[in-house]
Amino acid sequence: MAFPDRLKLPVAFDPAGLAADLAALAAAPWTPHFVEQNYAGDWSAIALRAPKGTAGQHPIRQIYSDPSITEFEDTPLMDACPHLRAAARAFGPPHAVRLMRLTPGSVIKEHTDHDLAAEDGMARIHVPVATNPGVVFEVNRRRVDMAPGEAWYLRLADPHRVANRGASDRVHLVIDAPLNATLEALMWQAMAEAGA
Repeated sequence: MAFPDRLKLPVAFDPAGLAADLAALAAAPWTPHFVEQNYAGDWSAIALRAPKGTAGQHPIRQIYSDPSITEFEDTPLMDACPHLRAAARAFGPPHAVRLMRLTPGSVIKEHTDHDLAAEDGMARIHVPVATNPGVVFEVNRRRVDMAPGEAWYLRLADPHRVANRGASDRVHLVIDAPLNATLEALMWQAMAEAGA
């Protein structure tokens, strides 16, 4: 059974709490995304959970989501983020967890992430922390409108692109979660509620 390319999951998180955690990281450095051909402008990340043993290494090692890695650990920044930590763990033990920022006027060009489909065992969950009406996120050329605190499964093995046409940063909590009983039950519930 194939899941839809997008599902609003039947969980939500306190937008004010998520925003407070983001504010607590104001001094943390953002690492530019390393796949430069996939974007124009400023697309950057902060690792909250990273491959085990990468603490103290180059930040790109911490934000790179290598599909062959199976052992992960929280970074020290996760300790300052109780709301983000709770959201990251709501779907079972996560792999990589990052905050991903797209600044005003920046775009993520259409691309695919071949290993990110629930049917293949790995789901990517997006939880908006900061957004604006000018953010356009498309999967398969169809817009996905996501509000702060919502949780969305997106099949990013399909073509997707993002543009921030607004005047403020777009920041999402991005969770790479292995498909497990907890997440699968949430996805089936979301499909039932959507009449899919």
